[in-house]
Amino acid sequence: MKRLLLLLSFVICNLSYSFAQGWPSEYKGVMLQAFSWDSYDETNWVVLQQQADELASTFELVWLPQSGNCGGQSMGYDDLYWFTNYNSSFGSEAELRSLINTFKAKGIKTIADVVINHRKNKSNWVDFPAETYNGVKYEMLSTDICKNDDGGNAAKEAAKLGLSVSANNDTGEDWGGMRDLDHKSQNVQTIVKAYLNFLLNDLGYAGFRYDMVKGYSPEFTGIYNTASNPEFSVGECWDGTSVIKSWIDGTKVNNAIQSAAFDFQFKYVVRNAVDKKDWTYLGKQNDGNYPLVNQMAYRRYAVTFVENHDTQLRSDGSSNGPLKKDTLAANAYLLAMPGTPCIFQPHWLAYPTEIKAMVAARKTAGINAESNYGMFRSNTKYYASIIKKDNTNANLLMLVAVGDVAALEATNAINEQQWVKVLSGYHYAYYFPKAMETAYVDLASSVYEGEQKALLTAVTASAGAQLVYTTNGSDPTASSTKVASGTTITIPIGTTTLKVGLLINNQVSGIITRNYTVKEKKSTEVVIPDFCHYAEGDVCAFFEAPVTWTQTIKCWAWNNSPAENFTSATGTWPGADCTYLGDALNGNKVWKWKWDGTREKNTTVAQPGMIIFSNGSNGSPKTADLQFKNGGYYTKEGFFGLVTAGINDVTLDKNANDIIYDLQGRKVVNGQLPRGIYIKNGKKFIVR
Repeated sequence: MKRLLLLLSFVICNLSYSFAQGWPSEYKGVMLQAFSWDSYDETNWVVLQQQADELASTFELVWLPQSGNCGGQSMGYDDLYWFTNYNSSFGSEAELRSLINTFKAKGIKTIADVVINHRKNKSNWVDFPAETYNGVKYEMLSTDICKNDDGGNAAKEAAKLGLSVSANNDTGEDWGGMRDLDHKSQNVQTIVKAYLNFLLNDLGYAGFRYDMVKGYSPEFTGIYNTASNPEFSVGECWDGTSVIKSWIDGTKVNNAIQSAAFDFQFKYVVRNAVDKKDWTYLGKQNDGNYPLVNQMAYRRYAVTFVENHDTQLRSDGSSNGPLKKDTLAANAYLLAMPGTPCIFQPHWLAYPTEIKAMVAARKTAGINAESNYGMFRSNTKYYASIIKKDNTNANLLMLVAVGDVAALEATNAINEQQWVKVLSGYHYAYYFPKAMETAYVDLASSVYEGEQKALLTAVTASAGAQLVYTTNGSDPTASSTKVASGTTITIPIGTTTLKVGLLINNQVSGIITRNYTVKEKKSTEVVIPDFCHYAEGDVCAFFEAPVTWTQTIKCWAWNNSPAENFTSATGTWPGADCTYLGDALNGNKVWKWKWDGTREKNTTVAQPGMIIFSNGSNGSPKTADLQFKNGGYYTKEGFFGLVTAGINDVTLDKNANDIIYDLQGRKVVNGQLPRGIYIKNGKKFIVR
C-alpha cells in the first residue's frame, strides 16, 4: 500500500508539473481574442455565452479581457479588485461564471487577462483595497510599490502621507500610469499566487495571458506559474525576437520554460507585406527580427497574431501599426502557419464563415504549433509557403498562397498532379496534397444564419474519382448521390449532417463529416413593434435596449427650466423602472416608461424636456442626454420615431357587426383580424 501511495504521489506530482510547461507541445488549437478596444457590447458576457455553440466549432481557447471591477467603465488594464468584485464593464460576476462554465461544457477553455505589473489605487497614490477571500485578508501596502515607480513620484506622494514605498527598484520597465508592484515583496507574491489560484480554481479559467511582462523580471512569471499550474500561459513581451526569446528563457524553473509569448514580429512582417504592397516581406525580417515562429526551438511557444487591441486602429484615431487591409489574406497566412494562431475579434465578426473554413482546413491538414514550413514562391505580387509535418518533403500538410493567387497559378508552379485547391477567397488559397486521399468540404461545421453553399472537392491522385454524399448522417455508399469534384451543394435552413466520401472503383473512402445548424437570418433593422401603444393624454416613451443591457431598464426624465424631475420624487439617479413590453423583430427587448404624475418640484410643465435610459440600478451603461418627445421610440443611438398615439386595448365581439377599418381606410371583417392597428368608432386599437 505504501508503495502504491508513493507511486500515485509521483504520478500526481508529475501530472501537475506537466501543466506548468508554458504551452502544450505540438498544440493544435486556435485561440480567439474575444475583445477589441471599447468592445463593451460585443464582449458582454451574455453576448459571448449566446455564441458558445458557434465559437466551440472553431476555437479551443478564448481569451477574455481582465474581468475584475476597476471602479468604472474600463477595458480592465487599470485593475483594482482581484477577489471580491467581479461586476465589470462586461457584465456581472454571475454572468462571467455562467460564461466560463458554458464554454467549459462546450469544450472551450478560457484564458484570463492577468494584469500584475501594476495596480490601481482606491483614492490616492498608495491605498489598495483590502479583500477577504476564503477567510484570508489580502491587502497590498505602500511598501509593495517599487521604489522608483513613476520616476520616484510615488515615493514622494507616500512621504506626504507619512508612509514609505519599497526599498527595491522595479525589476523591469517603469510605467507611470498606475503603481508598479514590487514582485520581490513577499506580500505581493503571496497575493498574486492567491489571485491566480482564484482565477483557475474558483472562477474556472484554464490559463493566463500576462499583460506588460516587460515591467517585471520573467523569473516571477516562472514562480507564479509553478505555484498555480495553468494549462496555458502567454506573455505580452512587446519587443524584438531576441528580447522575446530572452523573456521566455527567463521564465524557466528547473530548466523548464514556463510561458509562451506573443509573436509580435509575425504581426509586423504581415503588416509590412500589406502596407508596402510587397508580399516578399513575409519572408523577410522586420527591423532585423525574424518572427519567433521562424525559430524552431521556440516555435512551440509562439502565439501568432495579425492584430490586437493595442495595435488596431481605434475609434479615436490612435493606433500602433494597424493592419489596414487584406484582412482575409493575413488571417489565411496566420492560420496556415505553425505556432498557435490568435484571431482578433473584429476580424472574426467581419468574416466568420471564411475564418471557420480556414481553421477547419488547418485542422484537417494536421498543422500544429511545431509543424515545419518552407517558402515555396516569393514575388512582389504573391507569396506561398508549404507546411510540413517535419523538415522533410515526405509529409506535406498544406500549401498556402496569398496575394495575386491567379498570377501564381498562371506560372504553373503549383503542380496539379501533386496539389488540389480546397479553399480560396480574396487574395488567398489553400491547397492539399493529393496524397491525402480524402473528400473535402470547404464549409466548416458550425452554426450559420441563412442558407449556405458548400464546395465538395476530391483530394486524390486517382483520375476521374467521384464524390458521394448523404445529408441524413448516414455513411455514403456507392449508391448514394454522386457528384463530380468541384460541385457546390446547398445547405438548407435546419440541422444537417453532411457526409462526403471518395468513390473510386466503386469503393467509398476518405469520408468527411460536417455538422450544420442553419438558422433563419435575424433582422437588424429597427422597426417599431405593433405592441407599442399608449392612450391619449399619457406622457411616455419607449426604449429598444441592446441585447447586452440585460437588467431592468431605468428612465431618468427631467426639465432644465424650470428645474424638475419626472422620474424620481427625490431626484435619485437612475430614476424609475421601465416596463418590459416584448421583443422587437430584431430580438432586442422593448421597454416603456410612463409618467405617474409625480415630480420633484410642483410646476406647471406638462412633460419633460430631456430623457436618459440606462441599464439597471447602477445606471450604466446609459444613453446620451436625449430630447424628450412624447410617445418617442428610442434606441441606444437616440430618437428613432414616434409611436402612434390613442391606441387602446379592446375586446372584440366576433359575432358583432362592428364597422372596422385598417390604417389605409379599408373596411375589414371583424373576427378575422391579424395582428395590427385598426380603427373602430373613430379610435385606434390594437389586435395582438
